[in-house]
Amino acid sequence: MAAPAEQQQRAWSLVAAPVFSVSLWFLCSAPQVGGDQNQGAIFLREFTLIRRESLNEDFLSDLLNTNHRIEDTSSRTARSEEDRDTLWDAWGSWSECSRTCGGGASYSLRRCLSSKSCEGRNIRYRTCSNVDCPPEAGDFRTQQCSAHNDVKYQGQFYEWLPVSNDPDNPCTLKCQAKGTSFVVELAPKVLDGTRCYTESLDMCISGLCQIVGCDHQLGSSVKEDNCGVCNGDGSTCRLVRGQYKSQLLANKPDDTVVVIPYGSRHVRLVLKGPDHLCDVSPFQIRYAGAADSTVQFIFYQPIIHRWRETDFFPCSASCGGGYQLTSAECYDLRSNRVVSDQYCHYYPENIKPKPKLQECNLDPCPASDGYKQIMPYDLYHPLPRWESTPWTACSSSCGGGIQSRTISCVEEDIQGLISSVEEWKCMYTPKMPIVQPCNIFDCPKWLAQEWSPCTVTCGQGLRYRVVLCIDHRGMHTGGCTAKTKPHIKEECIVPTPCYKPKEKLPVEAKLPWYKQAQELEEGAIVSEEPTFIPETWSACSVTCGVGIQVRLVKCQVLLSFSQSVADLPIDECEGPKPASERACYGGPCNGETSEYSPEEADVFYGGSQDFDELHDWEYEGFTECSESCAGGVQEAVVACLNKQTREFADENLCVSSRRPPQLLKACNLEPCPPRWEVGQWSSCSLTCGVGLQTRDVFCSHLLSRETNETVILADGLCHKPQPILVQACNRFDCPPSWYLSEWQQCSQTCGGGLQKREVLCKQRMADGSFLELPETFCSTLRPASQQACQNEDCPPEWLLSDWTQCSVSCGEGTQKRNAICRKMLNTGLSAIINSSLCPPLPFSSLVRPCAIATCSRHQRPSHKQTPLIMAQKKVFIQTRKQRKLHFVVGGYAYLLPKTSIILRCPVRRFRKPMITWEKDGKRLISSAHVTIAPYGYMKIHRLKPSDTGTYTCAAGLAREHFVIKLIGGHNKRMTALSLGMMKEEEATRKASLNEALHAQEKHQNGILFNGSKTEKRGLLTDPSSRYDDIVSRLLEYRGWPRDHPEPWEAQDSAERNISSEEDQGQEYTLPFTMVASQDRLDDILRNLSQQPEEVQDIYSKQLVAQLAHEIFKSHLEHQESLFKTQGGRVRSASVEVPFSKYFSEFTSSLRTSSAEAHLSPELANGSRGPPRKPAILKKISAAQQLSASEVVTHLGHTVVLASGTLSVLLHCEAVGNPKPTISWAKNGEVVQFSKRILLQPDDSLQILEPVEADVGFYTCNATNALGSDSVSIAVTLAGKPLIKTSRATLVNKELPAVTADIGSTVKTILGANVTINCQVAGVPEAELTWFKNKIKLAPGHYLQDGSLQIENVSLSDQGLYSCRAANIRGQITESTQLLVLDPPQFRHRLEDMAATLSITGPGVPSVITSPSGTRKVLSPGSSVLIGCPVNGHPAPNITWFHAGQPFSMPHHVLSSGEIIQILNISHDYQGEISCMAQNEAGLLVQKTSLTVQDYWWSVDKMSPCSASCGNKGLQHHQLRCLLDRAQVNISHCMEKPKPALQPVACNRRDCPSRWMVTSWSHCTQSCGGGIQTRRVTCQKLTAAGSSMPMSNDACAQLSKRPVDTQSCNRQLCVEWATSAWGQCNGPCIGSRLAVQHRQVFCRTRDGISVPSDQCSSLPRPLSTQNCWTDACGVHWRVSLWTLCTATCGNYGFQSRRVECVRVRTNKPVQEHYCAWRQRPANWQRCNITPCENVECRDTTRYCEKVKQLKLCQLTQFKSRCCGTCGKA
Repeated sequence: MAAPAEQQQRAWSLVAAPVFSVSLWFLCSAPQVGGDQNQGAIFLREFTLIRRESLNEDFLSDLLNTNHRIEDTSSRTARSEEDRDTLWDAWGSWSECSRTCGGGASYSLRRCLSSKSCEGRNIRYRTCSNVDCPPEAGDFRTQQCSAHNDVKYQGQFYEWLPVSNDPDNPCTLKCQAKGTSFVVELAPKVLDGTRCYTESLDMCISGLCQIVGCDHQLGSSVKEDNCGVCNGDGSTCRLVRGQYKSQLLANKPDDTVVVIPYGSRHVRLVLKGPDHLCDVSPFQIRYAGAADSTVQFIFYQPIIHRWRETDFFPCSASCGGGYQLTSAECYDLRSNRVVSDQYCHYYPENIKPKPKLQECNLDPCPASDGYKQIMPYDLYHPLPRWESTPWTACSSSCGGGIQSRTISCVEEDIQGLISSVEEWKCMYTPKMPIVQPCNIFDCPKWLAQEWSPCTVTCGQGLRYRVVLCIDHRGMHTGGCTAKTKPHIKEECIVPTPCYKPKEKLPVEAKLPWYKQAQELEEGAIVSEEPTFIPETWSACSVTCGVGIQVRLVKCQVLLSFSQSVADLPIDECEGPKPASERACYGGPCNGETSEYSPEEADVFYGGSQDFDELHDWEYEGFTECSESCAGGVQEAVVACLNKQTREFADENLCVSSRRPPQLLKACNLEPCPPRWEVGQWSSCSLTCGVGLQTRDVFCSHLLSRETNETVILADGLCHKPQPILVQACNRFDCPPSWYLSEWQQCSQTCGGGLQKREVLCKQRMADGSFLELPETFCSTLRPASQQACQNEDCPPEWLLSDWTQCSVSCGEGTQKRNAICRKMLNTGLSAIINSSLCPPLPFSSLVRPCAIATCSRHQRPSHKQTPLIMAQKKVFIQTRKQRKLHFVVGGYAYLLPKTSIILRCPVRRFRKPMITWEKDGKRLISSAHVTIAPYGYMKIHRLKPSDTGTYTCAAGLAREHFVIKLIGGHNKRMTALSLGMMKEEEATRKASLNEALHAQEKHQNGILFNGSKTEKRGLLTDPSSRYDDIVSRLLEYRGWPRDHPEPWEAQDSAERNISSEEDQGQEYTLPFTMVASQDRLDDILRNLSQQPEEVQDIYSKQLVAQLAHEIFKSHLEHQESLFKTQGGRVRSASVEVPFSKYFSEFTSSLRTSSAEAHLSPELANGSRGPPRKPAILKKISAAQQLSASEVVTHLGHTVVLASGTLSVLLHCEAVGNPKPTISWAKNGEVVQFSKRILLQPDDSLQILEPVEADVGFYTCNATNALGSDSVSIAVTLAGKPLIKTSRATLVNKELPAVTADIGSTVKTILGANVTINCQVAGVPEAELTWFKNKIKLAPGHYLQDGSLQIENVSLSDQGLYSCRAANIRGQITESTQLLVLDPPQFRHRLEDMAATLSITGPGVPSVITSPSGTRKVLSPGSSVLIGCPVNGHPAPNITWFHAGQPFSMPHHVLSSGEIIQILNISHDYQGEISCMAQNEAGLLVQKTSLTVQDYWWSVDKMSPCSASCGNKGLQHHQLRCLLDRAQVNISHCMEKPKPALQPVACNRRDCPSRWMVTSWSHCTQSCGGGIQTRRVTCQKLTAAGSSMPMSNDACAQLSKRPVDTQSCNRQLCVEWATSAWGQCNGPCIGSRLAVQHRQVFCRTRDGISVPSDQCSSLPRPLSTQNCWTDACGVHWRVSLWTLCTATCGNYGFQSRRVECVRVRTNKPVQEHYCAWRQRPANWQRCNITPCENVECRDTTRYCEKVKQLKLCQLTQFKSRCCGTCGKA
């Protein structure tokens, strides 16, 4: 059907339907078939046992009782007591179920035994048959409707269909006639068990709809969760939601929206978009709408992998108390099996359960059984326990605070080490509290005592009182706030008038009384108890400003017998010691105007005054300490106060000049408590996949902040929990990468081989696990899975060639083969060695008999003779591009690329068409590249690298081989075969040939070229490579002759058989193709194998040179014969001379040097051209041995003397202008010529019949007027190496670079580049190693020639450098000492010198010299220290001078000459004093100037007037102490007489009128409110010094009159009250000793409770006391120790039971009753003795669990499960 045109939204819902896949053929739900469709169900007759009208609203609660058990089938059961009480009989048995499936109802009845009505119901119901009906069963309500199909309704039969889900009466049977629209109620009630609604489990019982939960119980409200689990929490599935934009196209009518897993529930699909069609089928919706529709989907997907908790593991002990753990495993709900944990990690909703722990086997162990250990984790015994840190300091020192601690779960291992574990392990006991109240007592308060009597009998005086700080126990203590302290002194007025008109001031105000009042206040009275007695204060330390006063405080006692006073040690006196120092004020300085009146000045300076001013500055306590420990600072608070009211006033009311100075005092000097200090976290160990970070944590103790002194303590002294040392980091998945296993064993035990390893692509997950992935997931290049082994060389062995053909063609003959002694190297290659090193080889291994058909008598060919191949045993080497070459089988060919070859196989006694060809053992067939021609020919077109190999011609049983090696290459790098002798094209061709040989050494069949010397001497394992080394050396040979004398063009036919050349007519010296006999090459190899290994390289060069001569000679002879045969138009002279001459030149080139041929004429002559320094020519070619007795060489090489050497000729050719002079030296000494050691005319050195004494380094020195040059050559024997040495000392002070031979001593400046030469000679070749101070240096320091270069030399480079040369015959070491020179320099960091001067002479004047000079002024008789700070290496020697001359006056030199001390300075020392620092690198002069002057007094300006009015004002002359016109401390002038100066009077005038007040009188009441008074008068101080009373009006004009009456002591009258003592049930503090409490509270005298602080001034009664109780009569009881768990080793232990029991009854009680006594240990280590070595095996049967729990990393588990953990 078509939908409306407007936008619309449709939804379909699938509930509990199996979902398969949703395409835009997506699913609509078909109408659900309810659970009531029970076709074939059994109907029971409807039962009605009570009237419907009697059912009320409480029917459900009274009727439904689903928890009764199923009773017996007997008719009645015995009545219970409850039934008798309620007059009901017992319940009857349950009836049959109303249905057989799909959920029905059953009932039970009881009867009332009373004639009266009984309360309650006589029937109860329960559900039954709660199993699903089969699919073919119909709906239960449908069956009830269809039962009326046979009954006429209104005279007609109908087919009735059920009407379900009636909201008003769901339990009536309403049916609809099929095909009509009318509905009829066919029965008032449906049968019991019928579902009320189609989608609900609620059922109708007796016509009422009753609630049924998903547990199929009546009255149950339990429902299914979204996952379909009854009473579930929704954790077994996960919500999936999303939306999809349709991608329908014309050619794509269907589109997959989402794939929904099987078992998903509540699937809801919503289609939003324009018009669409929906064809509804049972499981699909076909969508045919617009392409811009959107499908929204939501469903609940089941979680198929769940965590499952395992059962408890076996108990850790069989008796005596142990514990057991559970674990968690990942479970697949579909396959019902345990899978890997990573499957459960996929669902975030899956939370892995924590292991559970419980105690077990608590029964005591029998004495014979002992302690049986059966689990690996029993080493944790005893059980984990809660452990707390000490309580922190209370948050408040009084008045109630809190303190906290940290609680953690800990375990103790068998070593007694305690470690933190997860809290769940301790959950078997309650956790201890972490917070508690503390210091709940009241804070200390000030308590003022009664006032003393007034100090006068009339008029105005003073009175005093004692103010104490009292704590809650009534004890005198500290801790009260200074700001709230009541004042201790006040004025008092005695109403009796004083009739002494001349004395206007009260007696107590006069000076004697004032002093008495001070003494009374200080309480300084000597008694028979030790008492602090202070003496009088000293005068103020300054005459103006703020100073200090000091006094002596003694501890004294009165001796009653002698009535004398004795001094005691200070610590004998108790209580606070009186202050011994205080601040004082000496009046204003620097001309400040004093605002003091004469009266103020008198009072301040000790005089008497009548009255004080009303406002004044006072110190009002101190600020809080800046630090809580290790030393802080408190600052005194200065405030302007009203001296009577003690209230704060405006600072303008106080005299600013009298403001006291800032006072600071140290506080909290005690060290800080130990605390943890943590460092920075380290970088993460892994960049992903959960790594680790660590940090340093240590316990420290700060002693003083001033010195920043910190002490590191043991960790146990820090009581707070230690911060964590390790934390996880980078917890996220890593990208896939390669993971490599260890290399496996080598495939061969020696001589190379291969190693393999496993290379896997894995991904490290965030939980630390690894996920193996396909190799395509790893983007980087896959690492190698195999490599060559680095093992030892194999022992020598014989390499045997193939057997030769039989020596006869018929009859009996012999066969031979060759044997070469070789050694497989660790590189996989082989080397030919002396045959004596191989085991003896029997003759039969090299020669064997052979038998062929019997020879015929008449020598006629026999038809049975074997075929014979006419092979040519030659080696061909192509040296130039050629188009085509012809060869015969049996030899070797080294050819260039792109050359075509024809290979012929000449055969006798065999049919040529039957000849077959093979390559590397495989049959060859014709192709476009390789042509197999009949009659024994084969052609290869344009050779390429794949054509290399061994070609075999097979004629019956006869076989011959031909080896082809390709010597063409890709790299065209030039390597000239004969320098200066070839044209560019020829050089390029030969370079290509050599390079190709170099490139092929990586292949099995390649030619070894530029390889190691050992490789060049040896042969490859492949016999086809036996001549590769000789061919390589032949191509390397540079002794070929130069240009051809004539361009011959003739070639004979024999040459053409070998080579068909296309490039004739060009001038080349080398033959087109070099040809050599295999026998000649075999002889060379055999000769080499007979030579000592150390000289094989030299002899091989000689043999190759001879081979080259033979090849070239053969070539020339062939060319000459060819020319003579063919004839020509060339002159006979040109024919005969060139060949012989050319060959003779070629031969003579071996004996003479060709250096002069390369020199320009002016270099050779040395007489023309510009001036030039000498230069010795160094030859590239090595030493040449022309014969067994003559050796010719040039400089720069090594000559090895053999036993038959008769002559050594050392060439030395030098160039320069003027021509240089040549001289020779041996080992650094001039050569002494003799009959045996000769100097040739060409300056060459010849040694005849050399002996061992001739071994050494020979140096050729070339010298002319412009300079010199030298080069060395070594002459040595085959044996221990030689090193060229020098014993000179080289000093470099300015050059940037220096070079020296080993053995010398080098001294150089900083920053220079030093090169140490170590020229070594020796056969075999020596290996060079450098050492510094006997420590081996890395090869990166070496140069190519073995020299050592040290760049930018610093002091750290100093030392002994050694060069060691070693070969198999021995070693030798030579050394050079390197010393670094640093000239003296001024030391710019002067802090060290200043510190040294202050330590050398504390308080002594000092001065430091400098290159530019310094100055110091001193007084006669004083002392001085002069420092000379210099740096340098070696340490400079310092010399002191005065006025340019060496220091001769008295002095002392200190600190290695850097300091000079002069005592008793006089004028003789005036002038310049200098120090000269000198070492090998240079010198430095520094200086200072001393001036000697005296101190004197200087009169300065007048001081400010001491008073602003009155008759006391004075001005004084101020004096200054000067030195060199600069003011210094006055102490320097104390011994000088001061000028006689008199003070000058000033400000002598009347002072203005001011209010003057007396102190307050005593309060009339001590509490509850009283009154106190004082006297207020107006007075004026005159210029004559008298005080004159004035009228109040005179003062009122200037300021307001102060009050003379005020209220006082208005606080309530309070007292402490207590309750009765409580029961003695507090915590036990000893044996039968506990604590009891009572309440202490503050109340008024009327009995009204008030806050406790109002009673703080009164002694507080005790609130706790000790008491006796039997409840604390407990003690620790211990059992016997169990048997030790091991007989030896480090893990044996034994345990015992420890419990707290009562003393009288021995019954156990909780352990906290015994906490007042230390708990005995319940386990200990035992049998700690070493065990004998035993095999690695498991000693417990639970090792698989140890491996599963990943406990193998712990030592105790690894030892117990050695076998299993070893496999992990």
